[in-house]
Amino acid sequence: MRKMALLLPLLGLLVAAPVAAAQLRPVSTYSIVARDSLTGQIGVAVQSHWFSVGSVVPWAEAGVGAVATQSFVEPSYGPLGLELMRLGRSAPEALSALVSTDPDAAVRQVAMVDANGRVAAHTGARCIANASHVTGAQYSVQANLMENATVPRAMARAYERATGDLADRLLAALEAAEGEGGDVRGRQSSALIVVKAESSGRPWADRLFDLRVEDAPDPVGELRRLVRLQRAYLALNEGDERFTAGDVAGALAAYHEATDLVPDAATNGEAAFWVGITLAGVERVEEALPWLRRAQVQDARWAEVVRRLPAAGLLPDDPALVARLIAEMQR
Repeated sequence: MRKMALLLPLLGLLVAAPVAAAQLRPVSTYSIVARDSLTGQIGVAVQSHWFSVGSVVPWAEAGVGAVATQSFVEPSYGPLGLELMRLGRSAPEALSALVSTDPDAAVRQVAMVDANGRVAAHTGARCIANASHVTGAQYSVQANLMENATVPRAMARAYERATGDLADRLLAALEAAEGEGGDVRGRQSSALIVVKAESSGRPWADRLFDLRVEDAPDPVGELRRLVRLQRAYLALNEGDERFTAGDVAGALAAYHEATDLVPDAATNGEAAFWVGITLAGVERVEEALPWLRRAQVQDARWAEVVRRLPAAGLLPDDPALVARLIAEMQR
């Protein structure tokens, strides 16, 4: 109850602040909030004909829920919605509390999903057509200023039929919106957040994907590229953790997964370099050399990085080994 009492003044901010000049244009176009019933992961994804949509529309917290706040956007719906759900309110209860205190609810479009998969959505009567939302099992899709009124239904079908993990399914919904005509104004930016089912107390570790495309001709296509790249770096991180724990075989498997996901150029040689360094560090130098050469092709400065690794404990303090690795890389 004490936490709720502290939150009430924040809710009052919605009452006190009618649509400001900076909010006289609709910031977002279409989005999805969802919870994966198998993994418990929670996510939100959005695309808009607006610069840097990811800075205001999508909100998510592990073990709590996700929010998409759009149309004539009121960003405070994000943190306030998450706070209400963190205090035990369901998504419908949290959304109702916020809408009921907002004098400009008629121009808002907001959706929420909580950690139990309960969803809620609101499309104000004065959102610009075509504007509507569709809710389903543990997800909600919503759109405004669409070229066609069929966009939300197309997003819902795509999400329900998609395979893969939550990030893949969120992307499928965005791509379906584009295929159905998308925003009548065009496209500019996109964002995607996926968090773990439960909080670890370390928010930075709970975000599996936290990606933003600020300005691009094809923001959804670019978002898909970034999701694939993020998967490669997640595999690299797993490899590092396994190597630190002494699981060399597991580390190499993770590193190979990373390099299979994206070409060397996509990581500027990063993935190939660390596979090579891992191998060299456990005296498998002949296996290491092709990987290190691959990195060097992407950027000649990788050889300088090798020189600096022994002092950091990432290679044996063996001048002959370091000299050989550098010489082979620069051949």
